[in-house]
Amino acid sequence: MAEAKAATGRIDLVVFSALFPSAVRPGAGLFIRERMFRVARQRPLAVVSPQPWFPGQALIRRWRPGYRPAAPALEMQQGIRVYHPRFLSFPGVLRGLDGWSMALCSYWLVRRLKRQGARLIDAHFAYPDGEAATRLGRWLGLPVTITLRGTEVPHSRNPVLRPRLARALRRATRVFAVSDSLRRLALELGTPAERTEVIGNGVDVARFHPVERMKARERFNLPADAQVLISVGGLVERKGMHRVIDCLPALLVRHSALHYLIVGSGGPEGDMRPELEAQVARLGLAGRVHFLGTVAPDELKWPLSASDVFVLSTRNEGWANVFLEAMACGLPVITTDVGGNAEVVCRTELGSIVPFGDAAALTATLDAAFAKPWDRAAILAYAEANQWDKRVAQLLHAFAPMLASPDTTPEPAAAAKS
Repeated sequence: MAEAKAATGRIDLVVFSALFPSAVRPGAGLFIRERMFRVARQRPLAVVSPQPWFPGQALIRRWRPGYRPAAPALEMQQGIRVYHPRFLSFPGVLRGLDGWSMALCSYWLVRRLKRQGARLIDAHFAYPDGEAATRLGRWLGLPVTITLRGTEVPHSRNPVLRPRLARALRRATRVFAVSDSLRRLALELGTPAERTEVIGNGVDVARFHPVERMKARERFNLPADAQVLISVGGLVERKGMHRVIDCLPALLVRHSALHYLIVGSGGPEGDMRPELEAQVARLGLAGRVHFLGTVAPDELKWPLSASDVFVLSTRNEGWANVFLEAMACGLPVITTDVGGNAEVVCRTELGSIVPFGDAAALTATLDAAFAKPWDRAAILAYAEANQWDKRVAQLLHAFAPMLASPDTTPEPAAAAKS
């Protein structure tokens, strides 16, 4: 009865994102759920997470088992409805139609949710999710917010997608960015400054906290005196685990007890694990690089606590939650000068920022990181100061005027029709 009641109860807003955890993709979009399920404690909501589909895609799974796994039409997660409507999405050049298709295939569902009280569509990622959400907002007379999370940077360099990004952002009632670098991109694309706001990600320090190092190292069969690097993220080119592996032979000359933990697996962007394993073998690093696969959020404190330094040689980021998660376990962070990374690792006592693509600088910085007497208490204090509660309070304040009058169509949506 409780589940049936939750499935029909009144809601205030619809969270709209194709990237959201599900039974078949439990690790997808955890940062969105962390943020919005905390909002749900104050404002009842439902999630619409459209999933790509085309006739015959099940046949592809015969040789690519993880290809577009079929999520259930409706899930209950922590008492919240998460819908997974299918939208027609063909691979290749026809992917440019995803925004239209996502909106069309979600229309009747979002219309029904509006009848249950929804007064706002909250989209995550500007394309194709934000494009679809702003179309739904126009069709249904609902305000729309879009949160920029990092994919907008490469999309903005695409001459086909750039005008579509700009149009979606102009049509949004409010544009949130997880970093100031993304807010500046929104302004560059023509979004009025008064409709933009930076609301970063946060960290759950009840989940991410240090545990006893020796016990953590025993879990992963690491020597007690090891010097341990760790990276957490998808095994894809963008995250740059291969760039870190390239540094290891030089680092081993000075740090003979060096080990490198890699937490993560493949995803929609691909799976580099075979290439990474071949790289490890080619460089003679067997026994020094450890692939731990996917680790559940509640367990991630163990490999983090077993480590000395967190590193992510990433090509592009918005605001990487994992930096704060590593800091909440007492680790300094070494990362690249891209996206919002320098906004998270904003002081020298928290870690170091290196130029992207500079292997010599990355190697030297990692070498220095092992020698530096880090103030772990200062790192932990910074994580404590960046908990989710502060972010959620800011978000609820921004939502309030849009949720105050259920019958008012926002000015940006009306202007977009003209």
